[in-house]
Amino acid sequence: GETSPQSEQLATGLSAVQPTSAMANDGAHGEWSGALAVSPMSDTTLKLAGLRGATTCAANTTPAIQAAVRDLIDALVEENGLSPQQIVSVTFSVTADLDACFPAAMARQRPGWDGVALLDCQQMAVQGDLERCIRVLAHVWMPPQRKPIHPYRGEAQRLRPDRSRHN
Repeated sequence: GETSPQSEQLATGLSAVQPTSAMANDGAHGEWSGALAVSPMSDTTLKLAGLRGATTCAANTTPAIQAAVRDLIDALVEENGLSPQQIVSVTFSVTADLDACFPAAMARQRPGWDGVALLDCQQMAVQGDLERCIRVLAHVWMPPQRKPIHPYRGEAQRLRPDRSRHN
């Protein structure tokens, strides 16, 4: 497909991100949708990475879910050195026993997160699965040399002992 001068400018310095015909174009002004974590004139190269993580809640209450989401997202952001501009999207999945509130609504309250695409969904029910669990999948722009850190908190450390710092 054809690229506009704007799309070529957006790709400057982002060797891991090249415009393609599959990228969303609003057509009206030739502008590409989506978020970039660097200035178009930057020479910084970033790659799109998927970060996983999970935590558990003490109870099915709004305060307990809010505290668990805050702890999980704080760990995800701090341990990976992320700014809100680097976060493209976050999907939360929750076990069926958590229905007091929406985790994405909690995350949406974070400063600078008004441009982050957020989604809640229910985790697939599997017999014997961890109770009161919130899982997260975040798509973020990161320097290619930075090793992603996937935070597993509380009882969710059992889900991925290989990613737990407590082993």
